[in-house]
Amino acid sequence: TSAGGKELAEPLVIRPTSETLFGEAMARWVQSYRDLPLMLNQWANVVRWELRPRLFLRNSEFLWQEGHTAHATEQEAAAYARKIHAEVYRNFFEKSLALPVLSGLKTERERFAGAAHTLSCEAMMRDGKALQVATCHELGQGFARAFNMVYNDKEGKEQHCWTTSWGSSTRMLGALVMGHGDDRGLRVPPALAPVQAVVVQVGEAAEVAEVAQRTCDALVANGVRAKVDTRVDLGLGRRLTDWELKGVPVRVEIGPRDLASASATVVRRDTGGKEQCPLGDVASRVVVELGASQESLLSRSRELLAERTVDVKDVAEAAEAAK
Repeated sequence: TSAGGKELAEPLVIRPTSETLFGEAMARWVQSYRDLPLMLNQWANVVRWELRPRLFLRNSEFLWQEGHTAHATEQEAAAYARKIHAEVYRNFFEKSLALPVLSGLKTERERFAGAAHTLSCEAMMRDGKALQVATCHELGQGFARAFNMVYNDKEGKEQHCWTTSWGSSTRMLGALVMGHGDDRGLRVPPALAPVQAVVVQVGEAAEVAEVAQRTCDALVANGVRAKVDTRVDLGLGRRLTDWELKGVPVRVEIGPRDLASASATVVRRDTGGKEQCPLGDVASRVVVELGASQESLLSRSRELLAERTVDVKDVAEAAEAAK
């Protein structure tokens, strides 16, 4: 029946959320103050109804990382939520994804339903729009009361837990594409790139293949995630375009002309800069270029964020700035 006592035409369906599922489980697992803090983290696929799905940003199905914790005190719960916000999410986005974020509290209207406070990380995309990339919630005792999540303190008195939840998702891939991509495809920050450098073999000569493989081995020995492209049956232009589209940070090209001068061509994806480098110095040069590329992408993102950020004093100034 409804709250007014009238019979409903259809049964009321309560949709389970991660908070309800974790709340029920955590309520069973917490008995004593010795069980706290209880900290859970998971990666899971989520399927939801989306009227207008947007690739990576609002998919009907996406991969989601979420954490849930229970604490003995409000101060401890708040401190942990803010630690995840600053030391995990913001640190990852800036140091690995090369995307600086604005972080702070959501307004009461925008915060997560049932939360006491919601902290958000917002990144600036190259089209001038901001994207929410992660959130952390201080949930107070609301969910603990709803699921009877209680513990016995040191004096044996029953207390409700203080809880948090926090999460990010494959939306960060959307942030990567829109934050760094250009007209030639992806630009992947070296810290994140699965392949940091590719050695492109130019021509079928056995000597070229040998040097290309030896160069790749030297890169790997210097801690670089590298691979050799030996697809000599494909046109060179097609192969180079493939690696540009994928956003591999550094490309090393080795062909007969390079061997004749005992050098290789080193190309950076972020700037398009191309230089000749002695074969014996390729590994050390690539390491330097990877560091420079990471810093360059972060620096450009910081400049864009600064350009698109305006300090205002009232709603009128905010409306003017948003025009």
